[in-house]
Amino acid sequence: MKKIYISGCGGMLGEAFYEVFRAGSVLKCTDIDVNAPWLSYLDIRDLDAYRKDVTAFRPDYLFHLGACTDMEDCERNPGNAWLTNTTAVENAAYIANELGIPLLYIGTAGIFDGHKPLFDDWDTPNPISCYARSKYAGEVFVREHVARHLVCRAGWMMGGGPAKDKKFVQKIMHQLSRGATELQIVNDKFGSPTYTRDFAHNVRSLLEKEYWGVYNMACDGLTNRLEIARAILELRGLQDQVRIAEVPSSHFSAEYFAQRPPSECLINAKLSLRQLNQMRHWKLALKACLDDYYGAC
Repeated sequence: MKKIYISGCGGMLGEAFYEVFRAGSVLKCTDIDVNAPWLSYLDIRDLDAYRKDVTAFRPDYLFHLGACTDMEDCERNPGNAWLTNTTAVENAAYIANELGIPLLYIGTAGIFDGHKPLFDDWDTPNPISCYARSKYAGEVFVREHVARHLVCRAGWMMGGGPAKDKKFVQKIMHQLSRGATELQIVNDKFGSPTYTRDFAHNVRSLLEKEYWGVYNMACDGLTNRLEIARAILELRGLQDQVRIAEVPSSHFSAEYFAQRPPSECLINAKLSLRQLNQMRHWKLALKACLDDYYGAC
């Protein structure tokens, strides 16, 4: 059984990795927020503590999931964004190299500027926010300094349910649980949903094949926030009870002031070429996500 150290495992993606990898692997899962019984405390920004904890466990793989993903917080606190999203990634790279083990890093579709409708694995990133710049710097460091690495780029994350999800799907589900009869949804942002459990399964397949490198890893199908919201209402049987009001993203500019690209749509070109693209169409994955975390409707 392989031993896997998963840092930054307390969020929605960490929950999926724990569920997918705990069968058949020996896991040590850590986070700065110890919110589950299978987690222990670790601050990935502290190199000495990070090195000591990973070295003591003697893993076969190091999965580095931790990141500051709140884009507005990154703009308000750029020092913490760079420390968490870049310097901590360098820490993981140092440790992986010292132990001679592969490193998994989670990239983001947000590193692209949205100047065209969709992006494949070989398109040149051009990050336009503090969050995206700090995440891309982490990706570049891993690519340049760790021989056996996986950089897997996710799109709009969904998964984790009410306990873990702080993203779009949970925000919609929260409003619906409170009896909302109208949803204000932006109509000018496009992207690729990414179901956390599908993502974790696809990572496992890459590890088994030892196909190192950089991979786009998002659900199939290109969409926008408006279409996702409509699909949620249909899946929950609420399309006739809840109205959607289309608004431009500028409508929420006071709350969401970090610059976001108009398109973050990913094509999983390399996964498809290697015949390992296991990411379902986003509509199928969305239904699975709602069924898994909110109960079948």
